Amino acid sequence: MERVSRTLLLLSLTLLHGSTQDFGQTQFICTSVPKDVDLCAASMQNSGPAEDLKTTVMQLRETVLQQKETIMNQKETIRELTSKLNRCESQSLPEPGAGGRRKEPGSKNTMGDVSRGPTDTLAQLGQTLQTLKQRLENLEQYSRSNGSVQANSLKDLLQNKIEDMEKQVLSRVNTLEESRQGQHNDTDQRNRVESTLTSLHQRITDLEKGQKSNRPLDKFQLTFPLRTNYMYAKVKKSLPEMYAFTLCMWIKSNASPGVGTPFSYAVPGQANELVLIEWGNNPMEILINDKVAKLPFLINDGKWHHICVTWTTRDGVWEAFQDGVQRGTGENLAPYHPIKPHGVLILGQEQDTLGGGFDATQAFVGELANFNVWDRKLTTGEIYNLATCNSRAQAGNVFSWSETSIEVFGGATKWTFEPCRQPN
Repeated sequence: MERVSRTLLLLSLTLLHGSTQDFGQTQFICTSVPKDVDLCAASMQNSGPAEDLKTTVMQLRETVLQQKETIMNQKETIRELTSKLNRCESQSLPEPGAGGRRKEPGSKNTMGDVSRGPTDTLAQLGQTLQTLKQRLENLEQYSRSNGSVQANSLKDLLQNKIEDMEKQVLSRVNTLEESRQGQHNDTDQRNRVESTLTSLHQRITDLEKGQKSNRPLDKFQLTFPLRTNYMYAKVKKSLPEMYAFTLCMWIKSNASPGVGTPFSYAVPGQANELVLIEWGNNPMEILINDKVAKLPFLINDGKWHHICVTWTTRDGVWEAFQDGVQRGTGENLAPYHPIKPHGVLILGQEQDTLGGGFDATQAFVGELANFNVWDRKLTTGEIYNLATCNSRAQAGNVFSWSETSIEVFGGATKWTFEPCRQPN
């Protein structure tokens, strides 16, 4: 009986080792072993299939150990990649949803600045620094012409601080490119930079206030340094009913894609009564009562350009002028539809509701000046005089560019501007 039991035990061990690999059609051999003989020794004494079986088991065991080690390494790699992915996702905000020119109610973007990645934000801050430096250069010119010692000393102090801030921004961008850090540290750094820029901006604004009493009310420009849904300017008066118009302005931008919305005029029941917009990869367009005409303007090169658009309700005929030269004309743009009165005129944002509903993706980024509106079609000569700063040029009879007629909100700024004397 004991001999039978030992035989069964040897058979069981053979089956156990053989289960670790598929041998196809396998035959199992039962061998009688005396009770005082070691089973393993007896197995090794058997030649043929038993010896091959042991070799295979040892190879499988080695393979299992190697696979286990590989799996552990892969798990560690997966954990590391998952952690990095989570950090990247936590640092990125959702992209603003794609949509048409007008949004459904409740879809207003409330995220503010749409470029919220750390590198993008710092790049925008770098652009703001360049704007501040340019404003300081204007202050320096003003100081030389007026002999203001105090303005010079403050200008030097602010210049040094801006240069320090530039170094910090560049250092921060390089650090982000070399190694991604946690969201908390990025947020703190961005907040410190923005806080310092706000302080500098306020001090420069205080200096510029001293110039306002000495400059004409129309010698100023509006600056919109970032693409947001809260930075804009509002005209204090509405437009009257118009059966024809000419609107002109100086504009400077290198924003991409699209410079955004230089102005929008909304009336009750119609948010797109009169809009000038270059949104996404579309060409610049003018909208009248939601009807659209594509304009042949090319202005997003970072240089100052003078643009004008004329329109008459009869047959909806329009003309487009850039830098005093006609670039395009057309007809059937909202024919026989007069521009309605009692609306809201906004500079720098597109309105989805009366006076609001701004979308950051459609915001204007750049500088704007000498926005004037007439209730008639100007002649080609009159438009050329405006573009060349001829002394015979007249301001708009419906809306004339004046610092007292415009309020700024959300960080948009006013500062000195002299047409035809600005370096590009």
